[in-house]
Amino acid sequence: MDLQLAGKRALVTGGSRGIGLAIGRALAREGATVALLARDEAAVALAAEELGAETGARTLGVSADTGGDADVRRAVDEVTAAFGGIDIAINAAARPASSGPAMSAIGTTDDRVREELEVKLLGYLRVARAVAPQMVDRGWGRIVNVSGLNARRSGSVAGSVRNVAVAALTKNLADELGPLGVNVTVVHPGLTRTERTPAMVAARAEQDGSTEEEAEAALAADVSIGRIVDAAEVADVVAFLASPRSVAINGDAIAAGGGQTGPIFY
Repeated sequence: MDLQLAGKRALVTGGSRGIGLAIGRALAREGATVALLARDEAAVALAAEELGAETGARTLGVSADTGGDADVRRAVDEVTAAFGGIDIAINAAARPASSGPAMSAIGTTDDRVREELEVKLLGYLRVARAVAPQMVDRGWGRIVNVSGLNARRSGSVAGSVRNVAVAALTKNLADELGPLGVNVTVVHPGLTRTERTPAMVAARAEQDGSTEEEAEAALAADVSIGRIVDAAEVADVVAFLASPRSVAINGDAIAAGGGQTGPIFY
């Protein structure tokens, strides 16, 4: 299937590594021009350089912190000036779900929840606010928010709340912008194989006194395809949603975690 992404201009936040970088790679391979955004200036510059060399696409690395509106607007202006516009915005800049100490619901602090909402929910909103006007002016655009399957399970108040909030933000944006040609969707990855996975598996194996193969199988025990999904496989889903071919999907949540055994979602 031709995703009709050739010539489209994309901004991917959280783009220096992990799912964000994998999405940037998928878009670049489909012919899009790709700007990667991340806080670490050296890391994002190197990621963009390597991505361009690998795919032959025009790429750009931009250093910015989505935790601040002024920084987001500066970055969007920089990419717009370099590319002549932004057709696609992918929000993936957020702290990994498993990072930080585990907290019970009663033990969760106000600051922990505020931090998660500041970076993920409000960060995504800041990017959407900054890019939407030019998309509306052209009558076409795609905004894809990378959230997470913690939206569908308990166990972390901060993790659940931030992802449910992103889904709610997505639906509100979709209803507002959809009639103007801009589709907005949310993707919920589960546990995903990235650069962080080997260390996580090794830590689980040490904790359980098991082999790394056994530890990885335990981590994927409730995944219906029987293994951890790779970041590139999540990126394939996002690339479709970022394309003109996805027009029939707007405001909805798409799970990309390999399927969760047991519950039925409808």
